[in-house]
Amino acid sequence: MENVFGNLRLLKMDMEEKGWRIDSFLFSYKQQEFVVLVKLYEDNETKPDYALLKIEFLRQGDFDDNLLVPANSVKLFVDAKTLREYFNIEYSENLGNILQQFNNYFSTFIPANVIETKSNIQRKAMICSLSQSDAENPNKLYCYAVKRNPMKADGTLGRRSPFNDNKTRILRPVLYQKLSKDKHLSFCFSDDPNEEKSNDEIIYNWTKNKTN
Repeated sequence: MENVFGNLRLLKMDMEEKGWRIDSFLFSYKQQEFVVLVKLYEDNETKPDYALLKIEFLRQGDFDDNLLVPANSVKLFVDAKTLREYFNIEYSENLGNILQQFNNYFSTFIPANVIETKSNIQRKAMICSLSQSDAENPNKLYCYAVKRNPMKADGTLGRRSPFNDNKTRILRPVLYQKLSKDKHLSFCFSDDPNEEKSNDEIIYNWTKNKTN
């Protein structure tokens, strides 16, 4: 079978190399605008045989109107009816050809590597997804502290979740760069903008607490 989504394999490799669990790109189809999230499977997550990663389509203006599908370099793991209804593809006798045309068209939007510069709507979609994956309120956007993760039952220190890691990379890149090498630190976020602290304040408070 043709690797119509060959860029997904390349993108997955680049995401893994750079430590990203999520990426995004924009997609336009039939005068409809979408943010597309690309998500890696977690180790403990159930996935279909041969699935490479997950693709989530989010309709711009209404992120609740979404379609999440497993995918690999050959296909999207979704039935024709679901795809047709979500993208408002009219039914016709040659539906198979139309869906193949859709796949070919969609594939032209998929980047082969992570593009670090994101639009505001892409950042918003990524943060919302990362917060949900980390069982956090998506409105917690304001970083106010870092904390050392507690000891686990086996006596080792807990590690920062990949979702907290990626969220901080997006929202506070300078702070992330300064503190991210310690994998046992997590970044604390609030939904109250008044609680947000500057990078210097967060680092100062962290250093002060360490020495007390």
